[in-house]
Amino acid sequence: MNTKAKILIVDDEEVVRLSYTRILAGTNCNVKAVSTWTQVAQLMQQDPFDVVLLDLRMPEMDGITVLRALKQRWPESEVIIITGYPTLESAKEAVALGAYDYLTKPVGPEQVIEASNAAMQHKRWALHNDTGARGGNAMAQGS
Repeated sequence: MNTKAKILIVDDEEVVRLSYTRILAGTNCNVKAVSTWTQVAQLMQQDPFDVVLLDLRMPEMDGITVLRALKQRWPESEVIIITGYPTLESAKEAVALGAYDYLTKPVGPEQVIEASNAAMQHKRWALHNDTGARGGNAMAQGS
């Protein structure tokens, strides 16, 4: 599996979207950036992203609600919460809903790249294990 990772940046601040896009441009991935849930849903329906960098505070729909919708519709996508307003409650809720990571702004370029790479590795590992587990169960049943 040597395909380029598809990363979606979701933040209502243009400067943040541009910054993350620039940071990830040098890595082996395809990056898109949007600011609303409507845009997220449209892009995910066309071709689901591997990793979603998601802000918590947005005008149309808050990040926790977006996270919940993403994990229900596209559970194989890894979501990294990046917020300038961290709370213990939102961190617990995000993890309970299936967020891969929870970062607080400001985040440096290395943090964005490391978190994205780790999430992508986790997704590949989970998909590999899932297909391996199914094959292993079939083998065990056949014995």
